Amino acid sequence: MQISEVTQKTNLSPDTLRYYERIGLIPPIPRTESGIRDYQESDIKRIEFIKCMRQAGIPVKALDEYLKLVMEGDATIEARKAILVKHRNRLQRKMNEMQETLALLVYKINVYEEKVLQAEKEVA
Repeated sequence: MQISEVTQKTNLSPDTLRYYERIGLIPPIPRTESGIRDYQESDIKRIEFIKCMRQAGIPVKALDEYLKLVMEGDATIEARKAILVKHRNRLQRKMNEMQETLALLVYKINVYEEKVLQAEKEVA
């Protein structure tokens, strides 16, 4: 599968895909005889995992460490789990903060809506 197909499937830019390959988050992609990258389904799965983890806010460095541990095998299960737990906890804290922010925004919007209703009552 060519890079253009992968960008459509993953919604990642060709530059991002090349960057992930260059820094080792995805292994070197085999190329056709004409030098065009030829992604396999296993590459897509890895890219989707990386995309999900990046959307969760996991830094590239931590993700690189995690993926290297995966390649080392089952002896690294606890270390991998620790990385995921750390970032899950960080993401949970951020989600809690966002919930608090959302609640404040809803409150403020309600205050403005009440002011508009009061102003309309005074005009009518």
